[in-house]
Amino acid sequence: MSKEMLSALDALEKEKGVKKEIVIEALEAALVSAYKRNYGQAQNVEVEFDPKKGDIHVYAVKEVTEEVFDSRLEVSLKEALTINEAYEVGDKIRFEVTPKDFGRIAAQTAKQVIMQRVREAERSIIYDQYIKYENEIMQGVVERRDNRFIYVNLGKIEALLSRNDQMPNEHYEPHDRIKVYVTKVENTPKGPQVHVSRTHPDLVKRLFEQEVPEIYDGTVEIVSIAREAGDRTKIAVRSRDENIDSVGTCVGPRGQRVQAIVNELSGENMDIIEWVDDPAEYIANALNPAEVVDVIFDEENEKAATVIVPDYQLSLAIGKRGQNARLAAKLTGYKIDIKSETEADDIAAQSEPEAEESSEAPEITDSLEADSTVSAEETETSEVANNNDSPAADAPDDSADND
Repeated sequence: MSKEMLSALDALEKEKGVKKEIVIEALEAALVSAYKRNYGQAQNVEVEFDPKKGDIHVYAVKEVTEEVFDSRLEVSLKEALTINEAYEVGDKIRFEVTPKDFGRIAAQTAKQVIMQRVREAERSIIYDQYIKYENEIMQGVVERRDNRFIYVNLGKIEALLSRNDQMPNEHYEPHDRIKVYVTKVENTPKGPQVHVSRTHPDLVKRLFEQEVPEIYDGTVEIVSIAREAGDRTKIAVRSRDENIDSVGTCVGPRGQRVQAIVNELSGENMDIIEWVDDPAEYIANALNPAEVVDVIFDEENEKAATVIVPDYQLSLAIGKRGQNARLAAKLTGYKIDIKSETEADDIAAQSEPEAEESSEAPEITDSLEADSTVSAEETETSEVANNNDSPAADAPDDSADND
């Protein structure tokens, strides 16, 4: 049995990747459990497994005391001194109590505990192996599907691809090889679970890192990504080296680099734009391929802007079902309102009369004040004239005639 046990441990380590020490520890715990079940729970038992010979020894550990109250846990000092004269009260003595046969129940109990520990060890190994790939890209093979998930074989585990993480323009068949983005690795009571995605924006980022060495080494940086999976993606890049064109580097010679990513994503369109410090220029770049005449920022809301485009470019700037404008807004973080030049001119024309009326108001007031001043002067002049023509002014002449 010893040779068979050692051979089984070696095979388990090679096939399952479970270290021999872990299995030995599980075996010792199983034998302790089996012994207590069959020979009493109160006994303080230790089990030793010899990894070289494969021998198993069971020991009952007893404490040296002056007076024995429980023979299963204690041994008298007198008896201890017969074993070794160096023993004192409080020392621990191990007595070998290895039974010849644990029996069928004990063996079954040991087997169950061992299998449980082996499963736990396997789960731990798988979890430690795949937690390193969280937020990274992996290649897998489609195994099967049900109403909730598509199961993708990543080697030692089947990853879960949910409906929301599946590309709307893709149909997955068994044995298909696909690249997936690992979104989450968790250790559950049922074992490790790996969740993957084909729609996550960072999948595009990782694909560019694989295809473009300058992105992988940090010379070209991906600043922002806005994606509607299966249809279109906008990606903003900038170069840390003035001599390197960030957009041209991502596109590659004859578009080979970006075309490889488009093919991997089943024809998903890619708009690669240059990130710049100027928000107006950045917004204009984000609306590519549409031309932009002007970008006007909202004074009340810092993250809102009105973009003016030529009349014939309005539908192109908005895009099919508003997709181009929506992705540009996600990419830049601005709320974007797109207007044609004609619309902008009409709005400006409507606002001009209001401005003119407000500017003419002070002149009308001045003229009214001037008129009131003139009328006041005329009133004073007429009063003086009336006073000169009054009878009181002629009175001295009348008195002179009477004299």
